[in-house]
Amino acid sequence: MDGGVGLGGETMKDSGAKEFMVIHLDSKKSFDSGTSGSNHSAGRAAQVPYMDYKNTLTSWEMESVVAICDTFLPPVEVPPDGADEATARFFRSCASKAGTPQLIGGLISNGVEHPRTWQLRVALWFLSTRIGSLALCGWRCLSPCFPFVWRFAELPIKTREEIVRSWQLSFISLLRLFFKSFKLMTMLVFFTQVDHMNENLTWKAIGYSGPDPDFKAQFPRAMASKGHKSSEKWEDDEHQHGRSKEEREDEAFDEEEELFGPLYRGLIDVQDSRERVADTLRCFGFRTAVHLPQFPQFYSQHHNRFSVPLSSSLSRPCLTIKCDAVVVGSGSGGGVVAGMLARAGYKVLVLEKGQYRARSNLSLLEGPSMEQMYLGSGLLTTYDMSAVILAGSTVGGGSAINWAASIQTPQHVMKEWCEDHNLQLFGSSLYKEALNEVCQRMEVQSEVKEDGFNNAVLRKGCEELGYPVSNIPRNSPADHSCGWCCLGCKDGRKKGTSETWLVDLVKSGHGAILPGCNAIKVLTEKNVTGLKKRRATGVAFEFAYSSSGSKQVCIVESKVTVVACGAICTPALLKRSGLKNPNIGRNLHLHPVTMGWGYFPDTSMKSYEGGIMTAMSSPLSAKANSVNGGDKCKFEGAMIQTPALHPGMFAGLTPWVDGRDFKTRMCGFSKTAHVFALARDKGSGTVHSTTHISYQMKEADVEVLSKGLEKVLRIIAAAGAEEIGTHHCKGRKLNVKKASCHEFEKFVKEESRRAVKDFPRPIWSAHQMGSCRMGNDPKESAVDQMGETWEVEGLYVADASLLPSALGVNPMVTIQAIAYCSAESVIHLLKRMKP
Repeated sequence: MDGGVGLGGETMKDSGAKEFMVIHLDSKKSFDSGTSGSNHSAGRAAQVPYMDYKNTLTSWEMESVVAICDTFLPPVEVPPDGADEATARFFRSCASKAGTPQLIGGLISNGVEHPRTWQLRVALWFLSTRIGSLALCGWRCLSPCFPFVWRFAELPIKTREEIVRSWQLSFISLLRLFFKSFKLMTMLVFFTQVDHMNENLTWKAIGYSGPDPDFKAQFPRAMASKGHKSSEKWEDDEHQHGRSKEEREDEAFDEEEELFGPLYRGLIDVQDSRERVADTLRCFGFRTAVHLPQFPQFYSQHHNRFSVPLSSSLSRPCLTIKCDAVVVGSGSGGGVVAGMLARAGYKVLVLEKGQYRARSNLSLLEGPSMEQMYLGSGLLTTYDMSAVILAGSTVGGGSAINWAASIQTPQHVMKEWCEDHNLQLFGSSLYKEALNEVCQRMEVQSEVKEDGFNNAVLRKGCEELGYPVSNIPRNSPADHSCGWCCLGCKDGRKKGTSETWLVDLVKSGHGAILPGCNAIKVLTEKNVTGLKKRRATGVAFEFAYSSSGSKQVCIVESKVTVVACGAICTPALLKRSGLKNPNIGRNLHLHPVTMGWGYFPDTSMKSYEGGIMTAMSSPLSAKANSVNGGDKCKFEGAMIQTPALHPGMFAGLTPWVDGRDFKTRMCGFSKTAHVFALARDKGSGTVHSTTHISYQMKEADVEVLSKGLEKVLRIIAAAGAEEIGTHHCKGRKLNVKKASCHEFEKFVKEESRRAVKDFPRPIWSAHQMGSCRMGNDPKESAVDQMGETWEVEGLYVADASLLPSALGVNPMVTIQAIAYCSAESVIHLLKRMKP
């Protein structure tokens, strides 16, 4: 065992009557910052390569992958109009020379979790054969010479481009899926992959700087070196400066928090030995028990010889932790609940699937950041790939990577939820208090010192047309104009939960955070005293050792369990835990988004710089209608805002017609503004699992997005764009400067009226909600209005999945306010429980 660990061995039985040796760790052992795991976690994270997935595709499949990637991004003739060296290099490059197909092979093999991945592999194999190529590519594969049919990889580039172009409009859904998936993966990987100097061969050509030039990462080894030097200096200069070693250690801790973020002291690295993890938890005040393997005496004598950690299971966990409350998820919901419970004096353990990325632990590189901080590495889509879903998966959840918009729940939405859904919470003084408290804690304000490029376009266009435009309330200062906040906040000035509520948790001394832990099941037992049949007793979670891949299972025993994994992961966890309510996973809303773009060749601003969201044109137009003798407000239209698009996502959205046209469009990246229309969707979907998501818009949603897109195109043109267009697959664009009024009107109406719900236009979602909606009837809802599940006592939900319907605005403040109310309910429950 590790030195200094107090032992008291006894035999303990689990529910399956299996015996373990239990080691009770001495809770009085002093806290050692070297074992907290924060610095170790940071070091490991900085060394993880981008898309380090094992490629198990066959040589035949890889031949098809290479051919497809080089069809999307082939070498083309350099533009004759005096292209510089970087642009010439970009045009001469191709995907295969950059190593993109190998990375995509790893993604398909082990990186992408989608229920239809096997269909992609079947299609790849088909394309590697003559008969399969004929079936998928048609007559273009025929040849007058033997063997009369060409395989896809043997065809000329121009022919392959014609074939790929036909796939995106095919009536065969598999071919459309094939096009969408490979286009998204190829563009995202090619424009985000970096070399050993953290540079991409295209960035100079498209005018992209890479990470924020003002951001200088300080790696953990530099911090360790600094700490070593500081330690020596403490000894030498203690008497000279009149300061104790303890005071200087506190100062060093403050410096480390500045380097690695304010949660530095509250993180526990599960990659350490189970004894050390348990010892650290004891130092935080948690009761723990380490369970040794089946032969404890042999293990205690020889465990240092094991090169691979011994695995565990749900029936034989490696560690048991006891606390008052366990919170699964650390985003806008979980972070609020955890912080409030800890401030109230309860022992709270937070389990987070993602890792902690802050300050110098960030890279601000688009590809690695999305892989580390987004659910599904930013490649999560619906089953039919009709929508791309962006959701956070890191400590702080979506609040760590969102765009800072902090809009309170609109009055008409609160009225609707209160009256139509009979949820009195939204008309209560508690909810008003919650809105005020969360906005105050996040330091929400509406001042803007200077708009970035996209927002300046939106504001100017609205002012020219007389459309309403206003500042967006944000949880960042007026002069915070970082365009990289979608990849993590470099200085902590954006006040997500990892800078606010989770800091309260750590500073209270009553809580800890375990990153890199995936909750696999909520544990329950028969409830003999309450009204509900079962009672929550905790959570089982697992993690994998990075050195060996060996999975370990641990158990948290708690009085109250709070699930706050987000609208995609929460339903899946509840279903895995045996809950049967049919509303779990249903009623998913996505706030579907469609975009327009404008090219501004003469601008000196960059599209990716400046505040991501500072201006908006509100869709809310109230009309008083008499309904059953009373007045009721009807709110229509799409919310008009601006996105954050770095090269990978920009390329994934940009229409592909052929290789040359696409590279030409990408050269305008830094001078292309984007504005989007967001619908408060009436349609909904279902979360079958974290990788199987279905979604269908209604005609009303299509109409709202179409009208919103028309408004977007007019705004961009009024702001002075030379060219405008949408992301429809045909790639039509209009030179506004040369077009007549008639041509302009015709273009705007035709492009905006193209069926949004059909396959040619991609739909994106950054807000997911409603998949475990609250209500007053278990037949129509998954939880009650305080977030407690109908089936299990002491099991609460506290995230975006609670929302009764689509919200229509950025949901962070609403999620936190609802979580605030749920936390108050949990505190009252804990007070009633016996100590």
